[in-house]
Amino acid sequence: MNQATSATSPLTALSVNLNKVALVRNTRHLGIPSVSRAATLCLQAGAAGITVHPRPDERHVRAGDVHELSDLLKVWPQAEFNIEGNPFHNLMDFVRTLRPHQATFVPDSEGQFTSDHGWTFPQDAERLRPLIEETRALGVRVSLFMDPVPEAMAAARALGADRVELYTESWARAHGTPDEAAVLAQFAATARAAQAVGLGINAGHDLSRDNLTAFLRGVPGVQEVSIGHALIADALELGYSATVQDYLRCIRDAQPA
Repeated sequence: MNQATSATSPLTALSVNLNKVALVRNTRHLGIPSVSRAATLCLQAGAAGITVHPRPDERHVRAGDVHELSDLLKVWPQAEFNIEGNPFHNLMDFVRTLRPHQATFVPDSEGQFTSDHGWTFPQDAERLRPLIEETRALGVRVSLFMDPVPEAMAAARALGADRVELYTESWARAHGTPDEAAVLAQFAATARAAQAVGLGINAGHDLSRDNLTAFLRGVPGVQEVSIGHALIADALELGYSATVQDYLRCIRDAQPA
């Protein structure tokens, strides 16, 4: 099952983050569940890409997984490989050696539990600039992990970023509460500001089958969502194929009638 293109606009691409598969595997020494097998099943089910976030302590995805997945993705030329991480830690090693389709720069600390904030400008601008330039010179698309702040989009573009990944944890918390409309409006305003300066738009963090469709209906121009925790949790009950197909249904349901 492949993601189709509507008559009006392409569907948002689904990139599956496999960190939690690796986390379970790392609790034993048996090599199961297999990260590469999970990637294969997700791609067979219609996922448009694979995302990993290898942290320096290798508490989930390890360097060997990243290289193995890079080799696997060569068999899937229609799919994209997105490697996330802090470019001041270990991300650039993978960018330089593997040249994935996309590198998502995330400002997390080495021991951080999970990503919980985006880059800030002008504080982070000058140290990011040379790494963005180097990554793009290698032919790798650069996406910056960003909070939903419309005013920051022009600065991200001025640094040379190709896309931003909107950090959606605040949307997940607000969904189904009285704050939902206001939070969604902030994301929509940020997306419009990104589009106005020529940035592509990705999104990720705590997106799920419960909140994905409403987010995509309310936020214009989202080209890619990377989803890991909720998707892998769903796959424990439904299996990879059924889970990916249901997330693709959520994406299709967001399309205008």
